[in-house]
Parts: sequence; structure tokens; C-alpha cells
Amino acid sequence: MTEPEYLADLLLSAGRLADERWRDGLLAVPRHLFVPARACAVPDRPRHAAFDIDRDADPDLWRETVYSDSVIAVQVDGQGTWTSSCSAPGIVVPFLQELRPLEHHRVLEIGTGTGWTAALLSWRVGEKNVTSVEIDAELSERARANLEAAGYAPRLVVGDGAKGFAEGAPYDRVHVTCGVERVPYAWVEQSRPGAVMVLPWSPPWGPGHLARFTVAEGAAVGRLLGSCGFMMLRSQRRPLGPPDGAVEQRAEAARSVTRVDPRTLVGDAAGLDLAIAGLVPGVRSLLEGAMDGSVRLWAISDDPAWATVDFVPGRAEFEVRQHGARRLWDEVEAAFLRWVGWGQPGRERFGVTVSAEGQRVWLDRPDQPLSLA
Repeated sequence: MTEPEYLADLLLSAGRLADERWRDGLLAVPRHLFVPARACAVPDRPRHAAFDIDRDADPDLWRETVYSDSVIAVQVDGQGTWTSSCSAPGIVVPFLQELRPLEHHRVLEIGTGTGWTAALLSWRVGEKNVTSVEIDAELSERARANLEAAGYAPRLVVGDGAKGFAEGAPYDRVHVTCGVERVPYAWVEQSRPGAVMVLPWSPPWGPGHLARFTVAEGAAVGRLLGSCGFMMLRSQRRPLGPPDGAVEQRAEAARSVTRVDPRTLVGDAAGLDLAIAGLVPGVRSLLEGAMDGSVRLWAISDDPAWATVDFVPGRAEFEVRQHGARRLWDEVEAAFLRWVGWGQPGRERFGVTVSAEGQRVWLDRPDQPLSLA
């Protein structure tokens, strides 16, 4: 059995590979042609730590990792943060399966990265039908070399993926390899009626979601099909940690108490995350824990505003502090209670519509957008 065959069987047994055509694609486009000699990898499983791979020092570990369900970093910034990767096959294949490209389809890809998915798309629809946009010129040039080694030459464009590539429009499919909080309307404008967009929709509260949109009448209507985590579109990257000045502002923040356990609002349910994303747009969460079991939940927005809720073991009420242009905890708590009142709907009942007027989250039907009013 070849290594690509092993990888395909691995994804099949894990329930990640359902379309036999993409098994053929994995065999036709060897992943090792798109992975650098030295890199950092993380298996796509919970609680697995990153480790280095080096093709010259340990070729067996390198190839074993390449043909496993691991994400592999190909670019890291000065702070050690990953800025580009070869995504784990267990998420690449489901995205391509949801895209459902046909042989004649014109495909716009946002985020060339290593070029692996551009090669898989070229194999499926023909290289002349694939346009892949990458904001980083160095990454795009590396991808070009990788693609050439694999025998493919799709159109590669260096530019801001948020703008798409109007020169190649209209597109039948849009494939996005980076997280997006606000779906750029340019992608909708450059798509044919009936076109499909598959992307990691990544609102700031909670993990990201595999989203499949269909374009019609100047808008794209999307359903959320599962969870996923991707690096964000560069123009939409968010700051990490508490907001600047929060320590100094804490003394002047408005104080109150709540009986809602703040731990319930983080990682409890995808449906709750989506209710908060729709009802409290622009708010992100940050959870800090201590050895004594206490927890501080932050709600942060760019208004600027922030709120904290402190869980302390044994207490029935928890201290709230809020500062800035909005009372973020009041909004988040109201969204939580609204979700509970709806019967705690899951991810499958939510959707997102993108139009020229903006983006809205809805429950059950596109004509039922979420609102706290």
C-alpha cells in the first residue's frame, strides 16, 4: 500500500472521506510535494502537542507525518504564531466534498498557501478553471514551485483575497482556506447564480463552522455543517488577550452580579455560540483559569468595550464588571437567556445570509434574522 493510499483509507475509516472521486484525487496529488523539508506539525486530535519534523534528520517521521491527519505549519511570524499551513487532510477533504465541483466549473480559491488544495482542484476541474489568490508573494511563489513539481499550473494571483479576482469572474465555486468573520460581498458579486461558496465561517465567539453558501439574486444563503478551526483572513485577524488598558480601567468599571455561571457560555454548545454571534455581533470571548478553580470570562469588542465575570467555586453569584461604549455582559447574558428560551437550538437550525446590505445570522429560515429587540 502506498502512503497516499494509507492516508485515503485513514480518512475513510474516520468518516472524513465519503466521495470516491476525492480518494482518487488524494492518490493523484501526493501531499509530500507541498510540505517543506523542515516544519512544525500538530495531529488533528484533541490535546496533541506540536512537534518538529525534518526530512533530512528523520525522513521516516517526516513522511509518516505528511501522510497522517496532521496540520503542518509552513510559515511562522516573529512571535512564533503560525501564519500559513498545509491544512489537515481530515478537514481539507470535507471542504472539497461540500464544494462539489464539476468538470466544467470555474473555481476561485482564497488562500493558496502551499498549493495543495489548488492542485486537488486543478485535478478535479482542470488547471485552466482554477484561480487561487494569495496575499503573501513569497508563499505564492513557493506554491507555484510546488504545483509545478506536481504537474499543475493554475492561475495564481498575488493580492488581497477579500477582494476576490474580478478578472476571472464569474465563478461557479468559491473555496476559502482561511477563517472569515465577515464574508466579503465581492465573492458573492463574482459568483454565478447558483454558485456554491464553502468557507470556515469564524465569528469571534466560539470555534469556527464549516459553512456552505449558495448564491442567488445578489445574496448568498449559508448553512453551517460542522466545526472547524482555521487561521483568519489577514485583514480580519483579531488581537489576543485582554484589551489594552483594562487593568487600569477596572477600578472605574460598572459593577454588578449575575447568577449565570460564566463557564456555561464558553464551549457549551455550538447553537449558543451562534446565538451570541448573531445577537451580539463583534464580541469575542477570552477565558482565564486559575489553580484554585476560579475562572474569569472576558467579553471584548472593538467599540471599545469589555466586560468580565468572575466564577469563584462555592459562590451562588458572580461579580460582573463592564466598561466602555456597550454593556457587553448584559448583551451576552440576554443572548444566552434568549437561546435557552428558544429551546437551546443546535447548529443545524442556524444559518447566515450575506448581501449588499451586510451579513445576518438567522434561526430556521433566512427571513427570521436574530435580534435582541
